[in-house]
Amino acid sequence: MTPVSTVTLALTGASGMPYAFRLLESLLAANVSVNLLVSQAAQIVAQQEMSLALPSSSKELQVQMRERHSRLPGTLTVYGREEWFAPIASGSNVADAMVVCPCTMGTLAAIATGMSDNLIERAADVTLKEQRKLILVPRETPFSALHLENMLKLARLGALILPANPGFYHHPASVQDLVDFVVARILDHLGISHQLMPPWGSH
Repeated sequence: MTPVSTVTLALTGASGMPYAFRLLESLLAANVSVNLLVSQAAQIVAQQEMSLALPSSSKELQVQMRERHSRLPGTLTVYGREEWFAPIASGSNVADAMVVCPCTMGTLAAIATGMSDNLIERAADVTLKEQRKLILVPRETPFSALHLENMLKLARLGALILPANPGFYHHPASVQDLVDFVVARILDHLGISHQLMPPWGSH
């Protein structure tokens, strides 16, 4: 698999912000160019789960995130939810891949129906139509029949549904180990090498 060089990462309001920020860190550490999108609900969840206050302004958020990851080689650009002139809103400048992590059921449903009411949904729609890799990381339980129907529809359209379900065969000793398990699986599907956890059968 050819590793990607540009990734659009969207954070929505499901539980699971530690997955999102570990993924962002890992992408930047791998020298990937990241387009970051953050929903309003994701700001609330980031505060609740990580005591992390994310500015509403895309410019202020970009400054905050760049300072937070200043030692990493990748590049980071933050776009607002209504920035329709952002490159990722067009198929002529689509990223190599897009990950929605964590992905709410509302966002998943909007993508499944082609709503495109904000830049997150539009970027996902563009990713699908340009046949680039779209990874959706839901963190919901249980799934209703409607959730499953939307996931099946998206899977048939080419999206990869990767629930935030950590395994235990690597004998996790901390919450961070569980987070790294899921992030490692995302990176695997992006073709990005990592040291988060050894591959199966490597021992």
